[in-house]
Amino acid sequence: MIAIITALGGGSVRDVLLGHYPLTWVRHPEYLLIVSAAAIITVSISGIMKHFRVLFLVLDAIGLGVFTVFGIRVALEMGHGAIIALVGATITGIMGGVLRDLFCTRIPLVFRKELYASILPIGVGVYYIFKTQNFSDEITALATIITVVGLRLLAIYFRLSLPHFKYQDAPTSRTRRSRFWKFRERLVPPEGYVLGKLPKRKQSKPDDC
Repeated sequence: MIAIITALGGGSVRDVLLGHYPLTWVRHPEYLLIVSAAAIITVSISGIMKHFRVLFLVLDAIGLGVFTVFGIRVALEMGHGAIIALVGATITGIMGGVLRDLFCTRIPLVFRKELYASILPIGVGVYYIFKTQNFSDEITALATIITVVGLRLLAIYFRLSLPHFKYQDAPTSRTRRSRFWKFRERLVPPEGYVLGKLPKRKQSKPDDC
């Protein structure tokens, strides 16, 4: 089930969102058999899988490029423009892995590693450039795949990622001037407070102004 979700989940979510029926694996049930056979073979040789990590990274990058082309073509065949083509390519390329990691109670790879989904807009741009120059569908698809695979492998090799802002790691000190909400002062009675009487006001210092 996890293998099928990984391989066909992105395309299924894309088809549901775009209203593209029947779903890919419903139109081609043999895909279910192919993925299931690959899963059984992988499990049976799981002891040597750790030696093929680099190969898997390369195959994953190739799959990302191929799914990008599939997503673009489905959107264009339905008459949508460039923005929906980008959405279709992104969902097709990453949603299978996202669903896999969620089912396996892991943080999805696309949210914690090198550049992944951020590469796809460049791939879609290359597809449109070649398409407007009247290149054949095969050359356009090949150029898109090479672009996506190349950028993905460069991101892995150089560990490229988007900048992120860790606002919780370095708490800043808050002065009286910077306080916007004073919940603490509202909850804790001021010094010298007596029920029914106003508290004595302290003499303010020049620095407090």
